[in-house]
Amino acid sequence: MSIYEKLSNVQQKLKAPKNQMNKFGGYKYRSCEDILQAVKPLLASEGLTMTITDELTMIGDRYYIKATVTVIDTEEGDTHEVYGYAREEENKKGMDSMQLTGATSSYARKYALNGMFAIDDTKDSDATNQHGKDKEKPKKKSTNHINAIKKTYENNKEKLAPVIKKFLNDNKCDKISDLSKKQSSDLLEKLNEEVS
Repeated sequence: MSIYEKLSNVQQKLKAPKNQMNKFGGYKYRSCEDILQAVKPLLASEGLTMTITDELTMIGDRYYIKATVTVIDTEEGDTHEVYGYAREEENKKGMDSMQLTGATSSYARKYALNGMFAIDDTKDSDATNQHGKDKEKPKKKSTNHINAIKKTYENNKEKLAPVIKKFLNDNKCDKISDLSKKQSSDLLEKLNEEVS
């Protein structure tokens, strides 16, 4: 059996659940350690072993950590390598330089492991991602406006249906309850003009 067939067997059997919780984003994610814990027994059962190394690499004017995951067939000696890169931030609040390098290494290793074992992490960011919560505040809602819109609509359905549909389209919302406080206020004003 070739190294690629053995690797395929590992990829199909691998289950690496998202056991970590990001407190800022409110989502679960898997760490590098979670993947390693799940994959080591599978590699052994297929006669494979693995090494992970880091290398500091300059790309342009920035340093990156290049993580290399190498899977070795212990019977035939064949190898397969996958790389993952991560750039250190200029500075990160609450971290000294050693912690910053360690966190960057973990990130690079995690994505090299994802590549090696076909783990899809497209919906999964690293543990420190705040998903822009420090920049963008959620829309404020107004149940009073929404209730008034519904009441106005009930009394004039035929006339107001196209107006509401166009307003929702223009504001990229699927339903009235998706509107912000300002948007629902604007829509209510528009509906009142239409029926007056």
